[in-house]
Amino acid sequence: MCGIAGWVGPSEADGETADSQLQTLMHRGPDAAAFSVGTGASIGQTRLAVIDLQTGDPPIYNEDRTISVALNGEIYNYRSLREQLLGTGHVFETQGDTEVIAHLAEECEPIELARRLDGMFALAVWNERTRRLVLARDRVGKKPLYYFFDGRTLVFGSEIKSVLAHPLVPRELESSAIPAYLTFGYVPTPRTFYRGIRSVPPGHVLVLDDGGTPAIRSYWDPPLAGDGAPPHPGSMERHARDVRGLLREAVGRRLISDVPLGAFLSGGIDSSAVVGLMAEQMDEPVRTFTIGFDDEEGFDERPYAEQIARRFRTEHTTFEVQPHAVDLIERLVWHHDQPFGDSSAIPTFLLSELTKGHVTVALSGDGGDELFAGYERFAAAMMVSRYERIPRPARRAVSSGIGRLPAHLASGRVGRVQRFQRRADDGMPDALRSWISIFAEPDRRRLLGDDADGWALTDFQAAWDRTAGASQLDRMLHVNLRTYLLDDLLPKVDRMSMAHGLEVRSPFLDTRLIEHAMRVPGHHKLRGLSLKRVLKAAVADLLPPELLRRRKRGFGVPLDRWFRSDLETYVRSMLGGPHARVRRHMNGPAVDQLLAEHASGARNRGHQLWTLLTLEVFLRREGW
Repeated sequence: MCGIAGWVGPSEADGETADSQLQTLMHRGPDAAAFSVGTGASIGQTRLAVIDLQTGDPPIYNEDRTISVALNGEIYNYRSLREQLLGTGHVFETQGDTEVIAHLAEECEPIELARRLDGMFALAVWNERTRRLVLARDRVGKKPLYYFFDGRTLVFGSEIKSVLAHPLVPRELESSAIPAYLTFGYVPTPRTFYRGIRSVPPGHVLVLDDGGTPAIRSYWDPPLAGDGAPPHPGSMERHARDVRGLLREAVGRRLISDVPLGAFLSGGIDSSAVVGLMAEQMDEPVRTFTIGFDDEEGFDERPYAEQIARRFRTEHTTFEVQPHAVDLIERLVWHHDQPFGDSSAIPTFLLSELTKGHVTVALSGDGGDELFAGYERFAAAMMVSRYERIPRPARRAVSSGIGRLPAHLASGRVGRVQRFQRRADDGMPDALRSWISIFAEPDRRRLLGDDADGWALTDFQAAWDRTAGASQLDRMLHVNLRTYLLDDLLPKVDRMSMAHGLEVRSPFLDTRLIEHAMRVPGHHKLRGLSLKRVLKAAVADLLPPELLRRRKRGFGVPLDRWFRSDLETYVRSMLGGPHARVRRHMNGPAVDQLLAEHASGARNRGHQLWTLLTLEVFLRREGW
């Protein structure tokens, strides 16, 4: 893993600016840092040495040094590409994957270059002869890549802070990001909280030719059954065998490393399956790492993880999160460069810190829920289709009856039924969006008034519309890959792991597995309330039956309890005082109402308060 940064423009490149950019990324690559300077161009990289420890330090060039490359990530098929290039006469100076890209860029146009790479990557290629810059990002966006263009100069970097380190880039708030953030807990790609700074979309390349403007082109999109890509035929048993084989191969490709390697283990199906398949293919015990909580609210999965660790005889290490972990908020916001509403960043940060004390690379189970319909909201959304077929008078009668149920039942199953009914009346995709929203529309309107909606809702609807013609489930899975996975799960894991110089690899997000899974018929993934059916069948002989039956638990933290006890004073001092920055951008009394409702126990507002806290820290840091 690494960090990349640089710029291309009419002015002469200077080493001081290049060094400033790289200094902001040293946590991503603590082992080496260097940049190459061309005519009006700088391409730099910090390096976390994982493969080719002896000769792989930057800068990396082709034979005549006319092409320089900076790479963040890993190219899993670099060995086969290297053999092909050697066969056509290319001469290599290193044994790693970055130089493969430099030689491949001599032979391929940008789209073909990106398509031939299998891995997780954000890369920059500068051709001194043609004065062309190519930026590319992997298919699902595992690695980040940001840029700024003022009409003459393009600045890029792995993190926003590295882009801001260039003196030409202004620090200006994009105020329209606030309603988007309150809705989703992140700013959807390609926008950010900084005016003029955007991210390269996943599965895209950005090409800047001398004196031109950036052209962004797609080279890959998740296959969508029903949209020119028919589902794969076959029985559940056949699909389960295929999924097992593809997952095993994906794990094997991610075991290539010249440094110690381990795995995150939550005790859920996805990470447990990865650990089991690692144990089959490794000659030594798998090193596994788990984090948990001392609580009674179901957040602690250490007992389940320990069961899996015993089953596969791993070297297992655990860690416990305490309420004072929220003191990390300043560091978390610094690493994200923006507010981030997913509080599971706390345990992810601490788990990464624990893990890096033992290994440099860790495999994770991220992506299993996205490919195989592992979230309850997918089942609920499928029910919406059936609910919409009920005649309106009958629906009104059902709604009236559910609404009269006792309020004290609202936190249990009855509460879930009530929330489903309220949102089901919205239809799709509004019901889906409401299930993933942090602040519901009434709350956003109290906080922001007429500015409560904005472009993010329009963009979400557009993402849904682009899937027209596919089945309801396939549409949800496709949109989820391009929204929640892209802008929440992947940035969380990337920033929190790279904060400690830890590389995390995700076998479930292997290209071949994604392309197969997206064409598995929907009824093999989800039926009624039965989630991830084909994946469970694929690993049924690998994992204990009770694990396969256990209800999914999120990787969360007990914020509701923390914000009513240990951290109540802290939250009120940050958000309730007259100097709170969030009150400059939203209705102060509405913020006070959230605090009061949570403190009294009238409603659980822990998630919303965390979202406002990270926004407050960000605004204070920037002086906005």
